[in-house]
Amino acid sequence: MPDLDENSGYRGAVAARAAGITYRQLDYWARTELVEPTVRGATGSGTQRLYGFRDILVLKLVKRLLDTGISLQQIRTAVNQLRESGVSDLAQTTLMSDGASVYLCTSNDEVIDLVSRGQGVFGIAVGKVLREVETTLVELDSQPSDPSDELAVRRLSRKVS
Repeated sequence: MPDLDENSGYRGAVAARAAGITYRQLDYWARTELVEPTVRGATGSGTQRLYGFRDILVLKLVKRLLDTGISLQQIRTAVNQLRESGVSDLAQTTLMSDGASVYLCTSNDEVIDLVSRGQGVFGIAVGKVLREVETTLVELDSQPSDPSDELAVRRLSRKVS
């Protein structure tokens, strides 16, 4: 299991890889305040954002919702709902959508009610995505350090020269 300490964080390159997005997407989403790092934000040139575990989970969920064709406006609404939920609650949560709206269901009864009204077209089990992020972070932590962002590669090449 990765360290879920609220004060520890993952660099942008690791967060992007764990969420299955590009670094460019990560940067754009942070600048547009869709998903901002909660451990440490960028405060100027040369500083690095640090993303917490929960941030990476939300990044991966945003990616999944985008892949299904949900509008960015609806994703912003869903992200705000996710921010208000605790991590323990997220494991039991299902994101449901009818293609236009996103619903945060915290019980099986809510999922069944949504589907029976004909509104739920697809669902994303947040607990499953949470476990995927945990597994990916463990795998990334066990790999030798490989600076994958351009700035880190340049710094490393200067040290070697």
